[in-house]
Amino acid sequence: MTVRPDTRELLERLNRLWHVAGAPPPGGALSGTLLYRVRLMLARVLAPQETFNAAVVEYINTTANALEQARIATDEAIRYRESLAARERRIETASHAIIEAHQEIRISIGQLQRATQAIKGEVARLASDGIASAPVSAMPSPSAYESSLDGHQYVGFEDEFRGSPEEIRERLEDYLPLFAGASDVLDVGCGRGEFLMLLRERGITARGVDVNPAMVQAARERDLNASVADALGYLRSLPDESLGGLFSAQVIEHLEPAYLLRLLDAAFVKLKPGAPIVLETINPACWFAFFSSYIRDLTHSQPVHPDTLKYVLVASGFQRVEIRYRVPYPEQHKLQAVAATPATAEWAATLNENADKLNRLLFTYLDYAAVGHRP
Repeated sequence: MTVRPDTRELLERLNRLWHVAGAPPPGGALSGTLLYRVRLMLARVLAPQETFNAAVVEYINTTANALEQARIATDEAIRYRESLAARERRIETASHAIIEAHQEIRISIGQLQRATQAIKGEVARLASDGIASAPVSAMPSPSAYESSLDGHQYVGFEDEFRGSPEEIRERLEDYLPLFAGASDVLDVGCGRGEFLMLLRERGITARGVDVNPAMVQAARERDLNASVADALGYLRSLPDESLGGLFSAQVIEHLEPAYLLRLLDAAFVKLKPGAPIVLETINPACWFAFFSSYIRDLTHSQPVHPDTLKYVLVASGFQRVEIRYRVPYPEQHKLQAVAATPATAEWAATLNENADKLNRLLFTYLDYAAVGHRP
């Protein structure tokens, strides 16, 4: 029987002392032997007491053993419960991943079904017009997004409102781990080349394209591989599965929706399997970002909601798509809570709750990035 040390000592004493006569004396001393014989005579007289003692000790032994077994069973039950809880957490995590993957697959299948129906409809239309055998002309290439400002004016605009090259470099450093081990990364809308410089410093080969000649000239002055080109046309000129990654910061809000969708389709074809695509843009779900950063730039064409960008990336075939929010609005500039007194506790609580709601709506994250991977 396994018991705690203090309980074990008590049980040993009970099992040793329940005899009325006690234990025989050690050795052969006459006085001790005579005293033991006297106790034996008394034990015959007190036999009922000894019987009672034996019953009590037996009951205590049985109870102690049962309690110890219960303690062991309880410990095992606790360990089993903890094991079940850990397994449940793992299953829950795996379930969320499966649900996310299922959602991506569902969207992709839906896109394939719609594309198939569109092709069938076009074939049927051509057949009905009697020109089914005629060659189908290529889709006209969409025009690139155009700046509403002169190239050099826009460089100054970037310096004034987006930040200096040093500030931009600091903001973009967080993206570098996504491209660790990659090569031949394309920066769409590379601007002055801040991210190209960061990649070069880490030994990652990269090149950039931008439609603004003044921006490209600023990048080339830093010995960066940058070209004046339309992003979609440039992508289509590359071999399939030739890019190790695609990065674009503060560009997609300049693009028309149809152009953006074609750009994503082309990026999917040109990226290597497993290569990342990272698209950073203004967060229009933050009212301050929309009414300040977005509408301030005359070259912006279309705000892109985080949910929308995630959807179109998945619909274009990308997987493991996630939204990463960036640049939190400064806490000191948010609506502040008011102090409450016993007399004002109720209205202060209501006011603070409404301030929290407004902060979550108006002042959250100024930017976000959608990150996906070519399967």
